[in-house]
Amino acid sequence: MLSSLFILTETGDILIEKHWRGLINRSICDYFWDQVLASKKENGSVVPPVISTPKYYLINIQRPNIYLLGVLQTEVPPLLVIDFLQRIYETFLEYFSTTAINENIIRDNFVHIYQLLDEMADNGFPFTTELNFLKEMIRPPGVINNVIQGVTGSSNITDLLPNGSLGAIQWRKTGIRYASNEIFFDITEDIDCIIDNNGGIVSCEVNGEILSNSKLSGMPDLTLTFNNPRMLDDVSFHPCVRYSKWENERVLSFIPPDGNFKLLNYRIKGINQFPIYIKPQISFGDGGGRVNVIVGQKPMNPSKLIENVIITIPFPKSVNNTNLQVNVGTYSIDEATKVCRWNVGKIPKEKTPMLSGFVNLTPGQPLPESNPPITAQFKIVMFTISGLAVDSLACNEKYKPYKGVRSMTRAGKFQVRV
Repeated sequence: MLSSLFILTETGDILIEKHWRGLINRSICDYFWDQVLASKKENGSVVPPVISTPKYYLINIQRPNIYLLGVLQTEVPPLLVIDFLQRIYETFLEYFSTTAINENIIRDNFVHIYQLLDEMADNGFPFTTELNFLKEMIRPPGVINNVIQGVTGSSNITDLLPNGSLGAIQWRKTGIRYASNEIFFDITEDIDCIIDNNGGIVSCEVNGEILSNSKLSGMPDLTLTFNNPRMLDDVSFHPCVRYSKWENERVLSFIPPDGNFKLLNYRIKGINQFPIYIKPQISFGDGGGRVNVIVGQKPMNPSKLIENVIITIPFPKSVNNTNLQVNVGTYSIDEATKVCRWNVGKIPKEKTPMLSGFVNLTPGQPLPESNPPITAQFKIVMFTISGLAVDSLACNEKYKPYKGVRSMTRAGKFQVRV
């Protein structure tokens, strides 16, 4: 599978290189970076995830601050490689207790990263990707561990195999004990939606995930049920979930890992409602244009506040200055890109947020045929746009665990055509 793995900064510098099947020259990264720059120059988009060269296949994922680049010499299903690269990235996030990997984190943890890559891949093939198992093999970095290793010269790699490593359940070790047994579920849904200039839905789907934090003693066998599980499409599970049980009964049966893990991802199609409306009116005439954008909350769930609302309005390049005002929040304009960023914050119930005013066009320039689509960001806590909710949780142990459930709906790629 993988011949080599490179981790690059957002400027193309190589931070990590790992070779499993012979040394591959670093010049392959120069070729990849040329493709990145070409993609940005041509259409402002990201580089294609799969690039074919006369000698190699290059498969990459881009994450904040870094690129993970896999180099292959034989043809392999691309999704297999992309999934493995994503698993490596998520392992780094959990292992180093951060929300994003950057150059400083990588430089401070070179040794741990190479040790993790040695354990996660065998001759370039995925081998051990379960976080709890890896933490048993390689101690996570920390102030105390770093001091002990600096004073004693000891390694952070254990000399013994983890307890239960030869068992059928490699994601959970034996002998776990908690004074208080509890498990938490976080349901997060992102709305990807395109709305036309008349308010009609062009396309709309929900991408969701359920994260869990398990603090349960022993070897608990859980059964989790939802209020309407058949709405879920394209479900991807953690290896602990018994897939046949889901297929037959639409319930989740699993022995959870200890600590934080992603239980499942899902997608829901055919969503025909969304919690926010945006009414843009942007018109251009001789020498200028009129702008009026209204944002409001739909009455589908009026008790829930829509928070962190940000409306991004990209104006045509021919706009040279603006005269705008808002009745809620603040706005700013990037003079280089001609992008207006309206930070609404919370949508109040007593008045409707509005941005209005005029823009002036550069003399001699033709009138813009249309305005680029408006994009929106927002979130609603303790609310799922699909209505998905946890119905019940059963446990085979003698104790009754506490179950905590939180939910949140966010804007994903939310566009409104003008």
